Amino acid sequence: MPAPLIETKLFAPVRREGTVARSRLIAMLERGARSKVTLVSAPPGFGKSTLLADWLGVARAEGRALGWVSLDGSDNDAASFWMYLVAALQRAIPDAEALTEGGDPRPGPTDVATAIVNALAGVPSQTVLVLDDYHVIEEPAIHEGVSFLIDHLPSNVHVVIATRADPPLPLARLRARGELVEIRAGDLRFSQDEAAAYLNGPMALGLHAPDIAALEGRTEGWIAALQLAALSMTGRADAATFIADFAGDDRYIVDYLVEEVLERQPPRVREFLLQTSILGRLTGTLCDAVTGGSDGKATLDALDRANLFLIALDDRRRWYRYHHLFGDVLQARLLDEQPEVVAALHDRASAWFERNGDLPEAVGHALAASNVERAADLIEVAAHDLRVNRQEQTLRRWLDVLPDAAFDDRPMLAMVHVGALLQTGETRHVEDRLEAAERWIAAARGEPERNAAIAAGMIVRRTDALSHLPSQIALHRAGLATFRGDVTGTIANARLALDAAEEGAPLERGAAAGILALAQWASGDLEAAHQSWSQSAASLAAAGHHADALGVSIGISDVERAQGRLHAARRTLERGLRIGTEAEPPLRGTADMHVGLAELDREANDLVGAAAHLAASLDLGEANGLPQNAYRQRVATARLRVAEGDLDAAVELLDEASRRYDGDFFPDVRPIAAVRARVQILQGRLDVARAWAEAAGIAATDEPTYLREFEHATLARLLVAEGSDAGVALSERLVAAAEAGQRSGSAVDILVVLALALHARGHEADALAALDRAIAIAEPEGFARVFLDEGPPMAALLTVAVRRPGASAYSRALLAGTTTGARVAEARRQPLIEQLSDRELEVLRLLASDLDGPEIARELYVSVNTLRTHTKNIFAKLGVNSRRAAVSRATELGLLGNRARR
Repeated sequence: MPAPLIETKLFAPVRREGTVARSRLIAMLERGARSKVTLVSAPPGFGKSTLLADWLGVARAEGRALGWVSLDGSDNDAASFWMYLVAALQRAIPDAEALTEGGDPRPGPTDVATAIVNALAGVPSQTVLVLDDYHVIEEPAIHEGVSFLIDHLPSNVHVVIATRADPPLPLARLRARGELVEIRAGDLRFSQDEAAAYLNGPMALGLHAPDIAALEGRTEGWIAALQLAALSMTGRADAATFIADFAGDDRYIVDYLVEEVLERQPPRVREFLLQTSILGRLTGTLCDAVTGGSDGKATLDALDRANLFLIALDDRRRWYRYHHLFGDVLQARLLDEQPEVVAALHDRASAWFERNGDLPEAVGHALAASNVERAADLIEVAAHDLRVNRQEQTLRRWLDVLPDAAFDDRPMLAMVHVGALLQTGETRHVEDRLEAAERWIAAARGEPERNAAIAAGMIVRRTDALSHLPSQIALHRAGLATFRGDVTGTIANARLALDAAEEGAPLERGAAAGILALAQWASGDLEAAHQSWSQSAASLAAAGHHADALGVSIGISDVERAQGRLHAARRTLERGLRIGTEAEPPLRGTADMHVGLAELDREANDLVGAAAHLAASLDLGEANGLPQNAYRQRVATARLRVAEGDLDAAVELLDEASRRYDGDFFPDVRPIAAVRARVQILQGRLDVARAWAEAAGIAATDEPTYLREFEHATLARLLVAEGSDAGVALSERLVAAAEAGQRSGSAVDILVVLALALHARGHEADALAALDRAIAIAEPEGFARVFLDEGPPMAALLTVAVRRPGASAYSRALLAGTTTGARVAEARRQPLIEQLSDRELEVLRLLASDLDGPEIARELYVSVNTLRTHTKNIFAKLGVNSRRAAVSRATELGLLGNRARR
């Protein structure tokens, strides 16, 4: 089950009585609401949260939807960050379409941001999203995702970032485009009038104008310092003397004034402040547990009434936190005065959070107390839910600080660490943890030995999981072997994991079968890989991990395509698409099914169907795709562009695919660089393709292997284009290897090259024989583009082939297909049947710019949905199915005139 949300982190503060009205800053925030982003950046104590609370009252009154997230250090885990951000938006816009961050263990930085943009695009209400305390975020992947979100925000959404330091976001670009409003320390400082309103208003000090001016000048309008000074002067008869003696920079001001405030508190309150300073959030019973008292709620209420740097986190005033600056100073004072009690305070807090079901907070306090035993116990119990929610980074952060000795007697905790390490791409310490766990395998296999082992010192907090230890060790050893490229070791350990996994453990069996399939695939044993993939899919589905089962469907269909079984691949993907779309919302991986079906449609020369599937994948968004989706979608689109004759666009898409590549442990049997080299050969850029071959380290004399089969087939194409005889010999060896491995899909691809190579050398009979072999494999399964993408050389060979007596209808159909491109090119030069409207021409000119969809919609003052309608009409009239193709066609027809600015 998902980890529970801390509701108070989603609570937007409300304006407190007695705060100073700051109309000039409210006006700045109102201006900012018409841009993409408002940045409120200043050191602690400058009133950022108070200002936002005032302004949000205005926003609420005007009916704007409001989402608020109070960030803390735990949100450096990407899963946690996006979970809270999505939850904030769901609360702000309950009628918006469903948002989800999916469940993949390695979410791409922009996956959830894409889903959010897609969901918000259809929301009519003005929406404000506030990210408070953003300075705590240090994870680069989160910054990348937030940057993507900001760049693609619909015009009705505004983001406010409150932070102590400028975040690593594209501020300069936003500033240059006029999409950023900044409120900084200089803006937030109290003016003399505002200082007077505060000191003589809520604080009721009755100061004269010269004293106010002096104090405002000494503090330079720093609100926290003014507040501390006001508290220090409360009840003093010599306020003027105090102000005259007041001096120092910010750090010393804080030290001095907090000391003044603390020293003026009753001993009981002072002790309460110091001891509870270890808490990030406070409530009455928690404070009682930490201090050993019984009046925690009453004390908090009194501190709140006294404005003693306490900030309410909910409207019922049950939860609070200290002003960050005040809390920091209290903690420093506690360490100076009572260092011996700090660990005990954290231990008490940990126990309270454990009793109240908040294991992550309990773990954090146990670690702060350096209580290794308690922290290890808690982590082992909490690990299951964190892994289900893909929060391996949080597990890593906890486990990495534990000493090695903590894992010696805790085999299940060692397995948790190994899993977190491998899921986050780290192999250091994995071997040590596996060896530590292996000492207890005998205990895990039988009840008497288990009891004896526990008596001998083994520690297991989830005894129900201990029987899974042997299979988990073998499974993780298979994963480690995969990281090391050890195919033999992967296969051996994956089989051990399958043998050890209990019948009632479908998830372990599914994972083991999946790893085994990957290794068998990489070694070229496709039939064995297909069987293992099928077993993995069935086990994962039985375990309820349907999104993971969709990921397996990608592997199954890839293997079936390599085997030449295109109909089977289509059935696999259609079944996955059915499962994915029956869920609500669609399962993560549904978008990948569309991409796979687009490839099959393209191969069958159904370019309209391929474009429709790619459009459906884009509509679902990358958040509904697995890690490979980003690059595979671009490769599939590039191959469609090749079929349409737009080779330049194909190369650009492949370049982008390279930047987005995530193989997700699949063997890289069709490297993007080799796909790009094939397009470059079609472009006649043989020198560039030759540079690829040299960089890839492949040669015509290499011994064929399955992993490099596609690259060598690409090299054969290059050799034919260069006029080298070596292309024939290489192709013949590759065909023999593919046929021996029962890879009919690969055999068709290579036989096409062999036929062209022989024809180029003047060996017509042999060329036709090779072509006939290729067609014999291709016709039953509907291969087409593997022939058609070869262009004029294939047209010349097919022309010879169809002149023979008894030439097949399939050969004639392929020949007709090779002329389609020429007919389309001619048609594109003809005038439009239906002319574009003035509004469509305006949209078309903006499509030719570098603005994205939401930016174009803002430029035209229309919704994104309206823009999509215009774009669809433009595509239909131009006879194209992509933005790039539309611009290209419009250029041919002279429709663009002066290109759009930017």
